[in-house]
Parts: sequence; C-alpha cells; structure tokens
Amino acid sequence: MEIPQNLFKQKLLEGTTQYGLWVSLADSVAAEIVAGAGFDWFVIDAEHAPNDVRSILHQLQAVSGYTASPIVRPIEGTKPAIKQLLDIGAQTILVPMVETAEQAKRLVRAMRYPPHGERGVATARSARWGRVENYWRQADAETCLIVQVESNLGLENLTEITAVDGVDAVFIGPSDLGASLGHLGDAKNPKVRSAVCDALGEIRAGNKSAGVLTTNPSLAVEFTEAGANFVGVGVDTILLASATSALVAEFQRSR
Repeated sequence: MEIPQNLFKQKLLEGTTQYGLWVSLADSVAAEIVAGAGFDWFVIDAEHAPNDVRSILHQLQAVSGYTASPIVRPIEGTKPAIKQLLDIGAQTILVPMVETAEQAKRLVRAMRYPPHGERGVATARSARWGRVENYWRQADAETCLIVQVESNLGLENLTEITAVDGVDAVFIGPSDLGASLGHLGDAKNPKVRSAVCDALGEIRAGNKSAGVLTTNPSLAVEFTEAGANFVGVGVDTILLASATSALVAEFQRSR
C-alpha cells in the first residue's frame, strides 16, 4: 500500500491557484457534501468550531474518496494536538495565531519525524496501521504546514516567519488581523485590506505560498491579484444561515 499523495501540497509547488471553503458544521455528512462540490481544498476547523479528534477523524474518513484536499486547523499549535491529527490521517495542518519565527520552528519540528523533528512514532491510521511500507521515511514529504498570521506581532515578524524552513505556506486571517489593527468586525476596512495585500505580497516575495479567507467575492479577486494562491471563499455555516434566512424571507413576503 502506498502513502496517500498530498494533492494540495503538490498544487502549491506547481503554483496553481486553489479555492476552498471553511467547514465548521462539525459533521461528516456536511464535510462530504462540501468535498463533492468541486473545491480544491477545505478546512475542517477545530479552533472556532465544536470539533474534537474523533469528529475530525469521521470527517476525514467521509471525504477520503474525493479529490478535494482536507486541511485541519487545530484549536492551537501544540505538539500533542498536531501529533494526534497527523496520526488520524491529516496531512495538511493550519496552525492559528503564529507570531514568531521561533514558534514556527517548533511547529515544523512537531510535523516531522526524527532526526528532522519530534513527531512521535506510532502505527496509526496515517500509516494504514502498518500497511504503508516505509511510511515513516515518506511521511515528511507528504505533510504540509500552513502557519496563520493574524496579529500585529505576527505582521512585524512576517519576514522571519516566512523564511522558516519547513513552513510550506503562510495564511493571513483578515478578521483577527483587522481586530488587532483596531478594526474589529470590519475586515473590509481599507487599512485592513491594504495590510492583507501587503502581507500576501511579502509572503510570495519570500518564495512561500500565501493564503487568505474572505466571503466577499471582490476581495477574493483583490487578494488573489495581491499574491494569494490559495483562497477560502466561504464558510459552510454562513452559507447555510444565509440560504435559510433568504428562504424564510421569500415566504414571509408571500403571506
């Protein structure tokens, strides 16, 4: 049995622009519906959604037959949390609130097996319980680390964070960054947009892939033109809330 290929990482290396969706419903059926929609990738979120290791496992199992690449965001970037997610089969990890190069270096070590890192060795789902031959020698090449920069301090250290060997991509979070810049709830503010675009350009200038999330189509275009080559264009919970509210409003008008 061969190790699963990380298509998301491969497309990053090829320079392909990829579009994705945030998955926050913490449900395997919802994840499977999203996986079949045609997105390049989607994020199974455990930072702001009620996911745990078992619910993430169920979603990874549900989407395994689709070409869309799952990315998992843990509640925080600790070595135990990353180890569990990698063991259950996640290959791409998005770590929130990364603010220094030292923090990024610790995350790289958590993602890799010795001698290049500190990932614990186990015969788990990621190795298909021992059925993937030489899994431990191949795993590092198929894992992908995305660090999320979303604060003033992170912006100040962006050049150093981007330069860390083993960081595959840097993701800019406009909402938290906007709050850090004094524009809470106003990610469309010109100062926030300018900061995001500058950051995306700096990441690409550092020869790393750059990502961002926005639910605004015009901002998605703006951020792509600024350098983002993987862009989240929606959130499942927001789509569901919007669609159900619109449906109710339509029938209320007909009363």
